[in-house]
Amino acid sequence: MSRRIARDYAYRMIFSYLFKREMDWDGVEEIVGAENLNAKDADYLRRVLTQTQDHFDELSMLIASHARNFRLERIFKPDLAALYLACAEMRYLSDIPKSVSISEAIELVKQYSTDQSFSFVNGVLAGVYRQLEQKE
Repeated sequence: MSRRIARDYAYRMIFSYLFKREMDWDGVEEIVGAENLNAKDADYLRRVLTQTQDHFDELSMLIASHARNFRLERIFKPDLAALYLACAEMRYLSDIPKSVSISEAIELVKQYSTDQSFSFVNGVLAGVYRQLEQKE
């Protein structure tokens, strides 16, 4: 259960990053302590946020190439945060199955976004999945 909590916090931190373009690393450490995340989940949280920050431009291009007819600026921010999170996991965290990244992103969107958002996010991530699988 703590992985789901860590992923939820990663989603929230990425959402904030979309506005500030700055990762709140002090806040990350507060989360790790307050939620009593185990070492593996704390490591996951730090890794996914680091990869998102370090590869933000690359992830932006990856998302944009599969969000047909939508500029990144026009994508609803809760959906965009889920896309960055899932793409960072699929691209840089090989210990997480890509299908898990997609289904968890869909669950986050169902919780935090609109009723129609999950189909858009699913479509974008399906395209990203196919592209990444072809490269492997």
